[in-house]
Amino acid sequence: MMKRDQCLKLLAKYHRDELVVPVYQATFEWLAIKPDAPTFTAVGAMGQASSLALGLALGLPERRVIVLDGDGSLLMNLGSLVTIANAAPNNLLHFVCENGTYEANGGHPIPGKDKLSFAGLARAAGYREAHEYSELDALEAALPAILRATGPVLIDLKVEPGASYPQDWAYMHGPVAREKFRAAVRQSRGA
Repeated sequence: MMKRDQCLKLLAKYHRDELVVPVYQATFEWLAIKPDAPTFTAVGAMGQASSLALGLALGLPERRVIVLDGDGSLLMNLGSLVTIANAAPNNLLHFVCENGTYEANGGHPIPGKDKLSFAGLARAAGYREAHEYSELDALEAALPAILRATGPVLIDLKVEPGASYPQDWAYMHGPVAREKFRAAVRQSRGA
């Protein structure tokens, strides 16, 4: 089992200019680990990260988009897997931090914990690739190829919480974070 923040530190090591759409705890960790990354932080409704990332991937086909989803969050919007696969954005990488709980809502277990396969669901929905990782070394070895892969690709990370990070909800949902993201998108489009 990997620590989520260790996985995000690995991703930050290989991250270049990809747009990032994280949810809940992954947002706070990502902002602390890679504060200069173009990060869409206005994700407040459980389950919507994959749909928001799809919109960004379709609207900005010249940019790679990484969604840092949670297993509980994805369960709230499983239909997004089929929608993403049908749209087939080649620039979308869908990371799922699977810890078996609705972490943002008190750590209650998700339905199907230890039974369902998010990679299997993605394959059945029609994603081009789907992978599962529970060892940090294996993830690090695969990450450069994953970040170059033609999407949509789902990467299921078997994780547990790591270190504690500040939870700045005001920043996450505030205008400064949104304007910083808009500026990063405008810059990439030459506006």
